[in-house]
Amino acid sequence: MRSIRAPFARSGRRAALAATGLAAALALTATACGPSEDKASDKAGSGAAQDADKGSDSGSDSGGGLTGDLADRLKKHGIDPDKWKDGAWKDWSKDDWLREAKDFVNPVIDGLWKPERMRKAKDPNKTIAAKDATADQGATDPEPAPVRAKPEKTPYHENAAPVGKIFFDSPRGSMVCSGTVVKDPRNPGRSNLVWTAGHCVHAGAQGGWYRNITFVPSYNDLGKSEAALSNAAPQEIAPYGQWWADWVSTSGEWIDQGAASGGAGAPYDYAVMHVKPQEGSKSLEETVGNALDVDFSTPSAQSVSSMGAWGYPAAPPYDGLMMHKCIDKPGRLSLDPATPTMYRIGCTMTGGSSGGGWFRAVGDKTELVSNTSIGPAGNTWLAGPQLGTGAKRVFDMMSEKYGAQ
Repeated sequence: MRSIRAPFARSGRRAALAATGLAAALALTATACGPSEDKASDKAGSGAAQDADKGSDSGSDSGGGLTGDLADRLKKHGIDPDKWKDGAWKDWSKDDWLREAKDFVNPVIDGLWKPERMRKAKDPNKTIAAKDATADQGATDPEPAPVRAKPEKTPYHENAAPVGKIFFDSPRGSMVCSGTVVKDPRNPGRSNLVWTAGHCVHAGAQGGWYRNITFVPSYNDLGKSEAALSNAAPQEIAPYGQWWADWVSTSGEWIDQGAASGGAGAPYDYAVMHVKPQEGSKSLEETVGNALDVDFSTPSAQSVSSMGAWGYPAAPPYDGLMMHKCIDKPGRLSLDPATPTMYRIGCTMTGGSSGGGWFRAVGDKTELVSNTSIGPAGNTWLAGPQLGTGAKRVFDMMSEKYGAQ
């Protein structure tokens, strides 16, 4: 979660939300099979993204090495594939940080994300004071009262199967975010798409694509403590295995404007990942047994009785090991009159929950309507972008171009 210190204008506190039944209505369970049954093994946004050209073979070979396509793409960017396999992916020279939509590359490094490395990954929380978002821009509702995040019931695969953790490497080290398995309308029942925040995959205006991006649905399935995880079985840590991103797209606005702190680019802070297992042939949706529709209608905050945010908060007082959720009536947050208004809810989740889906119940369906982007240093609320035409363009491109792969 990108953090902003500057306080927003406050004209009163929102009353605590009464019970709405959203938690009960969220159809996040319905797994087609248990995590031990036939599971997979460990394993660009707006206009710019549509120019991306990914080869047809972008996974790892059976030996965990690089396919010819990936090796060629690395060479194209001046990177020696053999040196990459031997650890060049750890080097973060500003000169070779790939940043354009068409330049994404994420070779599988077999055995990289071991349980110990996952536990040590840090949250990407930014706490540098921001100069923006200091005043009401004319469409901001009163700051919401904090809603204490509640732990999700375990096992997660029976209560929130599509939610998981995203791991990636940045110049600051190994980092974590959250993500959600979403339905792919062009590949019904066989989606390999994961929704998250733009700042979980790309550093924005001053950087480029992060490396070694992988998704672990229902991470730490039983919600074990750090001490208990040291002796946990692999299926308890990654019940559905690891899913490496073989292509990622975020908004052109995030690539051009996104900043390490403050609200720059936040209204466009969303991303879609296409993932594949390191081994196996089943899709992510088939393996997990569920996925959520994405709502691109940008419902007004006033028309929605409640939204729920799910994720893995990693900054104190949380440790990133357990899934949490917040449910609140959304309000509006305007960072600039020239950019779309964001949703805002009261929530005490911290960094690490970034990218986690925001859901609302529509009849007997649950739909993803936003994702966690920013929050204040005091961790009293979260804000997420409205997913309108720009977000749908990113999503449709990913579905049309890569969904069937």
